[in-house]
Amino acid sequence: MDRLTSMAVFVKAVDLGSFAAAAEALGLSGPMVGKHVRSLEDRLGVQLINRTTRRHSLTEFGHVYYERCRVVLAEAQAADALASDQRSEPRGKLRVTMPVHLGRHCVTPVLLELARKYPALELDLSFNDRIIDLAEDGFDLSIRTGPLGDRAGLIGRRVARQPMIVCASPSYLESNGHPETPEDLAQHSAVVYRRSGPVPHWLFPRQGQSPVGVMPFHRFRLDDLDAIADAAIRGMGLAWLPYWLVRGRIETGTLVRLLPEHPPFLYECHAVWLQTPHLPRKVRVAVDALAAQLPSFMTLK
Repeated sequence: MDRLTSMAVFVKAVDLGSFAAAAEALGLSGPMVGKHVRSLEDRLGVQLINRTTRRHSLTEFGHVYYERCRVVLAEAQAADALASDQRSEPRGKLRVTMPVHLGRHCVTPVLLELARKYPALELDLSFNDRIIDLAEDGFDLSIRTGPLGDRAGLIGRRVARQPMIVCASPSYLESNGHPETPEDLAQHSAVVYRRSGPVPHWLFPRQGQSPVGVMPFHRFRLDDLDAIADAAIRGMGLAWLPYWLVRGRIETGTLVRLLPEHPPFLYECHAVWLQTPHLPRKVRVAVDALAAQLPSFMTLK
């Protein structure tokens, strides 16, 4: 006989206190309930239930086995629910927090297309450059750039890598010349990004070594990437920015990409969610879509 079915019959008989009650609840005959219990006992070689003409009671081993059966059956039900969820359409509210510009230009188009595909999916999107506490603020998913750092209780998956390029306006280059190497950048003025703490260095990959960090002279520190690009267009200095953000400006000639012979540093972008034994399908589908589609927004052309 099927072992899980026999376990379920055994547990029901214990929960309801008799074979007859279990038989009625399960739509079986009384003898069939007894047959399931005996099948388990024969398989185990141990008696589970003491039977008398008046009452049934669990043996000492029967108590232990009953508790284990409950765990096994609960896990089996959870596995079945997981499979059912896998087949179902994503639905309900998906709350996502993301950096302002990356979210607006790259993440949102992917999620809107996902919502178009699945009409039962709702989107609640927040654009914020701060690191958000997912549990405290009730978000299902966070999009983060750069190193993840301490991620206790969190799961992260890289969904894209952003090429970081140095650019400047034609007017700035006419007045100050073109840097030819990353080391030359130290001789130039720059508009830099700072949200909190020290200004991050501009990074450049090196074959088989850690990236080299460069910090140009800077009078202007801004916490908005678009504003940095606008300042660079006005000739205020060099800028180190994601290529996807300045692609249009480079194509129109208001900014010029510098150091094209040097491979760009690839700034990682992660989807992050709370660690859970059962990831909701809406989150899983969103992460898969981002991993599949975000890289197309990042490619250098």
